[in-house]
Amino acid sequence: MNTISLPHARPDLHRSGTGLVMVSTWRVGTPERQQATVKALRKEWEGRDWPDPGPLSYSVYAGEDGTTLLHYSQWASEEAYQDYFRTLRDGRNAQIDAAVPGIERVGIRRYAPPYRSAVLSEESAAAVPGCVAVVEVEFDGPDSARQRAWVDAAFTAIESEAGTRPARGGISAHFHLSTDGAGALGYAEWESARAHEEWLAADAAPLSDAWAAVHHHPGLTGSRVRRYTPALSLRAGV
Repeated sequence: MNTISLPHARPDLHRSGTGLVMVSTWRVGTPERQQATVKALRKEWEGRDWPDPGPLSYSVYAGEDGTTLLHYSQWASEEAYQDYFRTLRDGRNAQIDAAVPGIERVGIRRYAPPYRSAVLSEESAAAVPGCVAVVEVEFDGPDSARQRAWVDAAFTAIESEAGTRPARGGISAHFHLSTDGAGALGYAEWESARAHEEWLAADAAPLSDAWAAVHHHPGLTGSRVRRYTPALSLRAGV
């Protein structure tokens, strides 16, 4: 099968058949190396047939910091990922490393498909995302009920402010639960980084009770928010 680039570098986060989502980070050092790595990734993947075994889709995002790349891939199962890892991954990465030496691969985590999703703004629902805001949270141990409760609390907080702090420029939000039971990931599409910045800036202090339940959730040990620009999204052709 050939390889197809998806419009606007936007994967279908609810793609049928997805059983596993892998999210990883590469540290590349500079904006120039960031661009060079995306170019090398595109050349390597588009220059070959879609891998078999392989992912259902593979997407890359350029970090706002100019030094990182986020990788988001959808898989049918853990077994499909392990088959690819064992037989094809190293060969493909070797070509990327030859083009851009010194890439640091700093982490990878497994997630289930989105647990909950929502439209952030009806006015922006059909807009092209220019920014993806990623929230990563960590708990002090595995607890699937706590994972779901944290995401539910985040939705309650967002909905409680729909009238007072509307998410203008917000497109959609999707929350994943890590398969190890100890983390969660929020993936929110925005028209622009500025729209997300303005929404954050409108947050009044002190925290509302709804947002306090999110930020001070029992067992929460860490969280971080990072913004990315969609750079590349690929899937197999028909």
